[in-house]
Amino acid sequence: MNDHLAMGPGREFDAVRALLAQWGPAARGVGDDAAVLDVPVGEKLVVSTDSTVEEVHFRRAWLSAEEIGWRATQAALSDLAAMGAAPLGVLLALTVPRDWRAALPELAAGIGAATGAAGAPIVGGDVTDGDRLALAITVLGHARRPLSRAGARPGDVLYVTGVLGGPGAALDAWMAGREPGDVARARFARPEARIAAGQWLAAHGATAALDLSDGLAGDVAHLAAASGVACVLELDAVPCLAGVRVDAALQSGEEYELLVAAPAMDAAAFAAAHAGLRLTAVGRVEALSPVGAAGAVRAERGGAPVALPRAHDHFAR
Repeated sequence: MNDHLAMGPGREFDAVRALLAQWGPAARGVGDDAAVLDVPVGEKLVVSTDSTVEEVHFRRAWLSAEEIGWRATQAALSDLAAMGAAPLGVLLALTVPRDWRAALPELAAGIGAATGAAGAPIVGGDVTDGDRLALAITVLGHARRPLSRAGARPGDVLYVTGVLGGPGAALDAWMAGREPGDVARARFARPEARIAAGQWLAAHGATAALDLSDGLAGDVAHLAAASGVACVLELDAVPCLAGVRVDAALQSGEEYELLVAAPAMDAAAFAAAHAGLRLTAVGRVEALSPVGAAGAVRAERGGAPVALPRAHDHFAR
């Protein structure tokens, strides 16, 4: 039983009713001023908000409405994965321009598929008009010991899940007026939040983690700064999508893979538990030198120091 409250008349509420009909049992208890959720005893509430905006994160010609809904929702859920949290629910704030309204059922199908895959019911939100499509998605989860960016310790190993470079390769192709290859396009259009992987890593001793949204070259600096340590990347170890150079893979944003600091982990056991998903050691955590700056990051290739490429920054323009 979905337990939605009855809503009054109006086109906005007609749109909400249409969304709820599309989602069926994937949505629960919608219609009140706020959602009420139970957090398991002894666990902490974990909450994050993520936004996906037309002409900032995607262009309409690149993706179907279903893919946009899936991608935006998985991007938000990826923050729970980075914290090692299990999903409780999802709240949606959708800005839907007039020229997108006919595509709302397809957009909703993508959102519903993504929340269903994560076991995260839609528990509320808002729909409004605007001049471009935007999806602001709040995810709620729970964890007994949430992972943080601040826990990495000298002696830890740096790991990444999966392979890197696909989203960047797809974006480069579109910006050059070409169609990306199927694998790169799929990595951009249909990312997967590593929910189960994050919980496994937390249970097996991970000390810190974050998801790769701005590229490994930039995100590793956030982990180092939060933990007050130095991080050293071994570039020859970075797992790249076939045909993607390591420098490009380091800059490839919106990967939604996990960067993890931990004592030595069993990569084979991890892969066996997650349908062959790779866990690759890509560097190490060291203490800061007396003259080092907090959050220092270095890169090596074959033991020799090399420069890291510049990271993505939404406010760089």
